[in-house]
Amino acid sequence: MANEELEKFLSERHKDVTLFDFEDKKVSCIILDEKKFDNIMKTVAGKPVSVETNLNILQDGLGHVFVKMTLQFSQGGIEEKFLIYANENVDFFEALAETTMLALSSPNSQYGNSNVFMIQLPKPERAQNALNIIRKGLHK
Repeated sequence: MANEELEKFLSERHKDVTLFDFEDKKVSCIILDEKKFDNIMKTVAGKPVSVETNLNILQDGLGHVFVKMTLQFSQGGIEEKFLIYANENVDFFEALAETTMLALSSPNSQYGNSNVFMIQLPKPERAQNALNIIRKGLHK
């Protein structure tokens, strides 16, 4: 990854990720802007919905690892993409691999208590495989 490309990825990364406690487990959470979160909730509220989750690992062989996370909702034609810098958020991916749950929330929510959309990963092995690739990529 050239310096220009690294800088571009760093400038495009989604920084608003966190962990919160849910039933004594750490759950990975992506914070969306209020409008985007409300739009998703209005579209899927009260409907059976599944979310296809893809994790694409991008690394440069020098220890910089990014994860392009794509969430494709079965309702409303919603597709969200996030570029997460794994170097800053290894704990996010460790929790994702352990619980196989991902939360979406707004900046004004109380994480784990209200206004949180929880996603059970349909293919849990993807999160564990991604974590293994991330860990290897970070140690180059």
